[in-house]
Amino acid sequence: MKDLITELFKNDEENNNLRLYILKQFVSQVMTDRERANLWGLPEGCRIRENSKIISPEKFVCGSHVWIGEHCILDASGGLEIGDHTTIGFSYIWSHSSIMANIMYSNYPGNEFIRRRKTVIGKGCYISGPVVVYPGITIGDQCAILPMSVVTQDVPNLSIVSGNPGKVIKTMDEAYIQRKIEEIRRETI
Repeated sequence: MKDLITELFKNDEENNNLRLYILKQFVSQVMTDRERANLWGLPEGCRIRENSKIISPEKFVCGSHVWIGEHCILDASGGLEIGDHTTIGFSYIWSHSSIMANIMYSNYPGNEFIRRRKTVIGKGCYISGPVVVYPGITIGDQCAILPMSVVTQDVPNLSIVSGNPGKVIKTMDEAYIQRKIEEIRRETI
């Protein structure tokens, strides 16, 4: 039996670290959103729903009061920053690409064809789901990315993005924001 365990479980640093990560993922399934955020070391007021995954959490910089929805994949292997008061719905946020690794028959860890680029999502953003954000993209502050969007270019502050590829369909200004606030307040009366 010991030989079978030794054969099944490779005892090296990479596998042991990955095994610890998998165990953390497993345990997180029975936690509340705030407990799960605490387990991953996220700041005050953050919540993370079940079945979400943070790749390379040591390279993830997260603001306060961030909400991460179910089944999100947040790839921080190239660096990932998410600003305060941002919501990430069911989305895939990437910071690396391995397209050329596959094309060049070099699909192994650490090969020269994997490209890692920091991805940044600003403060006060609403990334609905499902959404895909490509590696190296910067989304400015107070942006809304609508469902089914694929963000392949940087997004300026106060933008609403829709489509595949995502395009800015509206730039918000103070008047637009105030109109929306008034609409919401009228609806709740």
